[in-house]
Amino acid sequence: MIPDRRSPLSVWVTDRVSQGRFVFTGDEAQRELGTSRGAFLDAAERLQRRQHLIRPRRGFYVIVPPQYLAWGAPPPSWYIDDLMRFEGCSYYVGLLKGAEYHGATHQAVMAFQVISDKRLPCIHVGRSIISFHFRKTLSALRDEVSERRTEGGNIRLSSPELTAFDLLCYPRGSGGLDHVLTVLTDIYDKLDVRKLVILSGFFARTVTQRLGYLLDILGCKTQSTLLHRALSERGFDWAELDPRETKYPEFALDSVERNSKWRVIVRHIPEADD
Repeated sequence: MIPDRRSPLSVWVTDRVSQGRFVFTGDEAQRELGTSRGAFLDAAERLQRRQHLIRPRRGFYVIVPPQYLAWGAPPPSWYIDDLMRFEGCSYYVGLLKGAEYHGATHQAVMAFQVISDKRLPCIHVGRSIISFHFRKTLSALRDEVSERRTEGGNIRLSSPELTAFDLLCYPRGSGGLDHVLTVLTDIYDKLDVRKLVILSGFFARTVTQRLGYLLDILGCKTQSTLLHRALSERGFDWAELDPRETKYPEFALDSVERNSKWRVIVRHIPEADD
């Protein structure tokens, strides 16, 4: 008989994959293997060098199954739920990635975007990037977040309505108003007007103004009318449609449009991609 020269950790990892389990913590592995911390770290480092294991965070490990060796890691959807539980924070997948799950197909999403109630640095794992965007509290939005089953595990996903608001709330993560408008063309028919009105109370008035203006461009009369009515009850002042454009001379004030309905200063009318 040929002896099995694999390390105990390698055998243990293979057994977990056979059970459909792809994540573990260092403490968990040490406890189940009955090994010292030093021995575990040495064995884990060898598996990482062979690209069979990745460590997105200190103490948290993801097994790379054979079909994803060329990618350097399985998709973030396989382990994001476990990772955020390990981090001890609430989260949901949103922004452009959330829109993709809701049917937005115009452009490939480069990063796996996560909204979290803890400030976290982005993670580069294999060919994937996980970017985190901070929101102080997520509990008020729990009704707009649901579980979605993916190929490798569960994720928490923003509703279409929450996704739409977030795209205007986090401009750095949405790629600009042209891109937001493009995404909205794919998901606007899934927007529940009642939910939009409720959610408008959790966002700055300026975010609602910008979303309403874009919905008008798309001809979403029912959504925009009721959203405008709710906003009018709160009262709102003039705002820039895209504050970043104030930095560029080509968008000077003498060439702007002032939309009186939404009270937005429009220096460039957004255009959806074909």
